[in-house]
Amino acid sequence: MSDQLNGWAVVLGASSGFGEATSLALARAGMDVFGVHLDRKTTMANVERIVGEIRGMGREAQFFNMNAADEEKRREALTQMEKVLKERGEEGQVKVLLHSLAFGTLKPFVTANPAEAISKAQMDMTVDVMAHSLIYWVQDLVWRGLMKDGGRVFAMTSSGGQRVWYTYGAVSAAKAALESHVRQLALELAPMGIAVNAVRAGVTDTPALRKIPGHEKMIEVATQRNPFHRLTTCADVAAGIVALSQPGTHWMTGNVIGVDGGENVVG
Repeated sequence: MSDQLNGWAVVLGASSGFGEATSLALARAGMDVFGVHLDRKTTMANVERIVGEIRGMGREAQFFNMNAADEEKRREALTQMEKVLKERGEEGQVKVLLHSLAFGTLKPFVTANPAEAISKAQMDMTVDVMAHSLIYWVQDLVWRGLMKDGGRVFAMTSSGGQRVWYTYGAVSAAKAALESHVRQLALELAPMGIAVNAVRAGVTDTPALRKIPGHEKMIEVATQRNPFHRLTTCADVAAGIVALSQPGTHWMTGNVIGVDGGENVVG
């Protein structure tokens, strides 16, 4: 199996964590990258660094600073992607979509003070961004003819899809919904030759993890439990996605694939 890939990847959440590492790994393997991210001026230097590294590998990088869950912004970005592909004579050459959006509300469901509990708007936003938006990006990529036979769709999930953590309820619900969406998309896209899988990373020290109250304890427990006695890294996950993007892996679809060093199997 060759390590060399071709075509374009669309990476949602490309400026940090799993999205950043996977963008760089796919570029290293031969792919051009459309990156979608949401950054303020203070963090744009890191985005520029990522784009520079990808182009330094001899690959193309087009990044869009936007809310990936905004319907109008999504369509504008896809229209621009479509234009780039047409100009380069590469229509239908989106080979990988990675959904790695970590933006949600971390609040408990029931509290002594109702003002401290999660609201309907916060719950709806969390599940829409972290789960439902996968469907809308896939729909548009397929309907526009940007992704065809041979495409791979990956959605980042976590053990939170089955397990609970205080304040993680809305995100846990989003991850469970995301995994369900992956199964449904795998069923519907199989006749088109597109494989869809969820990637369940182990506990990884990312900016998203550090926003979770009590993340220090999560890191401690995961380090002790993992058979390798270390945390999963973004590079571990990116390497797994590159491997799953290779030709010949299309029969692997509809799964939740653990990239966690065996962390999830240890009680």
